[in-house]
Amino acid sequence: MEKIDVFAHVLLPNYYSKMLNINSEIPKKFPFVNNKCLQDMNERRNNWNGETKQIISYANVNPEDYCNSEESAKLCREANEELVDCIKNNQDMFGYGVGMIPLNNIEEALKIMNEIKENEYLVGIQLFTRHLGKSVADNEFRSIFEKASELDMPIWIHPVFDERKPDNNIVFSWEYELSQAMMQIVQANIFKDFPNIKIIIHHAGAMIPFFAGRVDNILPKEQAEDFKKFYVDTAILGNTKALELALSYFGENKVLYGTDAPLGIMPAGATKEIEDAINELQVDEDVIEKIYNKNIMSLINKEE
Repeated sequence: MEKIDVFAHVLLPNYYSKMLNINSEIPKKFPFVNNKCLQDMNERRNNWNGETKQIISYANVNPEDYCNSEESAKLCREANEELVDCIKNNQDMFGYGVGMIPLNNIEEALKIMNEIKENEYLVGIQLFTRHLGKSVADNEFRSIFEKASELDMPIWIHPVFDERKPDNNIVFSWEYELSQAMMQIVQANIFKDFPNIKIIIHHAGAMIPFFAGRVDNILPKEQAEDFKKFYVDTAILGNTKALELALSYFGENKVLYGTDAPLGIMPAGATKEIEDAINELQVDEDVIEKIYNKNIMSLINKEE
């Protein structure tokens, strides 16, 4: 059965080198970027299982947090070009890429989205739960969602820390930030205003499936229903029971195979653990096939 990992990361060497020249403290601030498989594709290949094809996006070192608006747009374009080259040179490992856009330069971000749409190797954009200290659902970024809807371009949502909090950690904080971002997107009426919007949430929808009762009984009914319009991946480092909950909540057409590779478990991620958890689901084989490949191929309009 074909397996397409929808949420795998890179931090390609040319782009990363430029970011280090801008801020040499990045590896101290984000120790996970020291994973060799993010940058060295030979190392990546040495740890690859030989069959899972990945859709790659940059690890969360976005130029908007370090550069002015003009430089940020320039770096995003260069990073996207490097991403495409990496895919072309490793087509057995990588299926497609997810582009980077500068949210401190909305005008150029919208132009870059048009460029991404025209590129056969790029299938969406990555946004983060917070940008420039604001929620991703802030009205300042609304035109990005509008453009994504217009272009039928899926949005990948990755968590980042809320810098106002003193006790951030990668075990729990990112799941909270994802959950908050989901609620903010719902309450900003993104799904109401852009009914065909496609938004993929990392880490199996974070806290939402477990707290579905609170969502359903505290929020207005129409808002609670909008939570089920997100797509989610399986990147929770295994845990079949949690995947069962996500599958039950979001439905068999909204769950996508994703691992967060090469992060999570050294040296190259939790591909085996997550595949084991998926294979242990007590569902029909056609549901497993939807998770592994059919749902994402439908989402990015690449069905055969």
